[in-house]
Parts: sequence; C-alpha cells; structure tokens
Amino acid sequence: MFSYEKKLQYPVKIDKPNPRLAALIISQYGGPDGELGASLRYLSQRYSMPFDELKGLLTDIGTEAAEKA
Repeated sequence: MFSYEKKLQYPVKIDKPNPRLAALIISQYGGPDGELGASLRYLSQRYSMPFDELKGLLTDIGTEAAEKA
C-alpha cells in the first residue's frame, strides 16, 4: 500500500515567458533516454493501466517529468 499526495515540490510562477530559454530547455530533453522520452512513456502507459487511481498517478508523473528540466 502507498500514499500519494498530488502537490509540487515548490511553487512555480512564470512572470514573463522566454522563448530562447524554452528552446534551450527543450533541446536538453531530446533523445530516447531523455526526460521527454521518459515522460511520454509514462503518459502512454496510463492507457493500459487497469486501475483509475494509478492512471492518475502515471499522468501526474508524466506531466511532472515533462515540466522539470
């Protein structure tokens, strides 16, 4: 059994978007072993998960992995 609380490690507030920095960060995600690849694997595995609670968990992990640099 496990306990799962949906909350961020720290609050995120974006005052002004920076496209150049975003392009740099996205380039760091690339490749099959990169963060984006891991995120997409979590998000695609949620569709074969039989339990609704764990579908939500995989969705949250996948979106968190995509958001972190």
